[in-house]
This record gives sequence, structure tokens and C-alpha cells, in this order.
Amino acid sequence: MRITTLILDRDGTIIADKHYLADPAGVELLPGAGEALAGLCRAGVRLFVATNQSGIGRGYFGEADYQAVQDRMCELLAQAGASLRATAFCPHAPQENCSCRKPEPGMWGQLAGAHGLDPATTAMAGDKGADVRFGRRAGLALTILVLTGYGREHAELLGLPLPASLPEEGALLLDSPGPDQPHAVCADLGAAARLIERINAGANKA
Repeated sequence: MRITTLILDRDGTIIADKHYLADPAGVELLPGAGEALAGLCRAGVRLFVATNQSGIGRGYFGEADYQAVQDRMCELLAQAGASLRATAFCPHAPQENCSCRKPEPGMWGQLAGAHGLDPATTAMAGDKGADVRFGRRAGLALTILVLTGYGREHAELLGLPLPASLPEEGALLLDSPGPDQPHAVCADLGAAARLIERINAGANKA
């Protein structure tokens, strides 16, 4: 397996989850996230974001507010040396029962169709069960639950038998994950990036 594409959740994964964030002044990269993503970019991994933004559908903020937050995040990532190829977002409230709100794989279809993505070389990283199920339903090669944001809470909800502490490298590959469980658990995006780099190094030796 070689990972050439990483799809990322946004809030709680790349930036601090501030609950319906609509003010770009509140955008804060999680510690080490910019550097981790910059390293993947240098290694040739393409980065995309798939994010649920139900605050739009709920009427809490508009698409222009969402875009302002997105632009600020991209600005901070660029300062760290990282760049996103594209972002897909779902603006709908849960009760709209759309096909694009994670865990439904609609945003995968959007990104894959527009950018020629292959599920066999794509990973998904996020802090919620919906991110994990999105990746599994899309048939992606690797799904990662990060323990930032709501990650630890959702690890419990997913029934993951996490040790008191992760291995030194901050990543734990699960032996036999269930259909709604991730393939791996990582302390943060730094650990997720190191895991992807190890997987790709192993593929290069094969």
C-alpha cells in the first residue's frame, strides 16, 4: 500500500474546534498540524479537506463566513509550508438527509471525480466517528482517528480498546478493525503524518 492522497477533516483535526466557527480571527492551527502537513506536501502527498458545515444550514452563518474561515486556515497552512489541493464542504443541516454530510461518502465522490482520486491510495484522517465511517464507506485504503478535538470521546464511542498511552511514535494500527472502526489511531496529525511516511517507506522497499 502506498498513500498518495490524504483527505482531512477540518475542525478538531487541523484547527481547534470552536463550535460553529464563523470568524476568521478565531482560526487556530492545532499544535504541529502545519508542520505535519508541510512534511507530507514535501513528500508528494496531495492534501484535501472534507468538512461538514451544518452551521450554514442551521442559519448560524453564511457561506461567505465559512469561506473567510477557510481562507484564513489556508493562509496559516501556507505560512507553515503546506497547501491544500481542494476542499469539499457540506452546508446542510442533519435533518436535510443529504448525501454529502459525513458519514455519507458524497464529498468523496465530489473530490474523486474532480481530481481523479483513487481509493486504493487515499487515506482519511479525522477526530469523529463520522470521519471514520466516511472513509470506510468510500473504501479508502487507510482511515485514521486522531485523538485531538473529539477524538478520545469518539474512540470510546467506537469501542476502541486504547492503551493508557500510545506507542512512542504516537500511532496504533488496529489488528482487526470492525467496519465502522478506523484502521489506525494517532495522537495527532504529526503522528498520522509519520505513520503515512512509514507506510510509504515500506512500499518503496517492497
